[in-house]
Amino acid sequence: MLDESLLDTPEALAEADRRALLRGAAEAGARVRTAARHAAESGVHDLKPDGRPRAVLIAGPGAAAVCAADLLGTLAGAGSPVTRLAPTGVAPAAGAMRWELPGWAGSVDLLLITTPDGTEPSLSLLADQAYRRGVSVAAVAPPETPLAEAVAGAHGLFVPLATAPYEQDEPLAASAPGVLWALLTPLLALLDRVGLLAAPPDALQKVADRLDQVAERCGPAIATYSNPAKTLAAELSDALPLIWTEGISAGPAGRRFAAALAELSGTPAVVSELPEALAAHSALLAGPLAASADPDDFFRDRVEEPPALHARVVLLRDRPIGGLTAAPAARDLALSHDTPISELEPEPGGELETLAELIAITDFAAVYLALASGA
Repeated sequence: MLDESLLDTPEALAEADRRALLRGAAEAGARVRTAARHAAESGVHDLKPDGRPRAVLIAGPGAAAVCAADLLGTLAGAGSPVTRLAPTGVAPAAGAMRWELPGWAGSVDLLLITTPDGTEPSLSLLADQAYRRGVSVAAVAPPETPLAEAVAGAHGLFVPLATAPYEQDEPLAASAPGVLWALLTPLLALLDRVGLLAAPPDALQKVADRLDQVAERCGPAIATYSNPAKTLAAELSDALPLIWTEGISAGPAGRRFAAALAELSGTPAVVSELPEALAAHSALLAGPLAASADPDDFFRDRVEEPPALHARVVLLRDRPIGGLTAAPAARDLALSHDTPISELEPEPGGELETLAELIAITDFAAVYLALASGA
């Protein structure tokens, strides 16, 4: 059950936020600036690449690495050479996961390692394996860790993870808002340098500014009625979110939102892109999850019953209304099944800025939902 009164009590939110998630969301812009500075100090802008790599392989644990690979692959455009190396193993623990280079990886490829931990033995072995096979290596991880030493031994590029002092006392959640930007920003700067995508320093500065603007709109002191993140969190109380995305970069933002909801608040969500979502989720909207569905007697006593779980569509769009869009059909389908719909659309700007805004608002929403539901 969501305690909506807590959303408009900043002191109570701060007390409930034992993992400093709100602080991480509010400091996302500062995290981008710090991470960009670390990348510059590590020599990213001094690199003189011979050309674009044939393949960019990304390895790392948790939702942040998955999202980073998803975002970079999307930003690289059609024919993207970005591939995530999924781990194997018996448990999601640093010593239990294993990563392997594909057999074809060689001297024309680039390996990126991203982790908020840095103690994973297999990642250190992966850096050594890449060195022996001539694969270029770059890593973003905490300094003074086994991985940092392994990358130095492989003559690779190491960028220290941008962390805050309050994050050093306990392991970081992979979906924590600050973790994504600390890992993603140096990779954006690096792939801009090798010509795979466009993320020059001024674009990263605009991303940081946009994240600051979202923090001002969505901060704990802003009342729910004028706070899009708190409003979305309240709307998703006791709901199964059907996250529909429209536009190329909205897809990764929607998948990131689903991962954050699952890890931070324990809320399951289903993600699909328009227009395919209209067919893929039509049966969900017509079934017992519809708001009008009630298989039992309408007049029974519900006082002691938990609220029924019903679907709610969350439409994330990264382009303005107008032109060729499936949004009207999406609204019609949802409303025809008495299913409420929430919509988020960023302010105009560059691709990186609009993507950052969608991620930031949904990150705040996931955090508010986690805090108000006691997760």
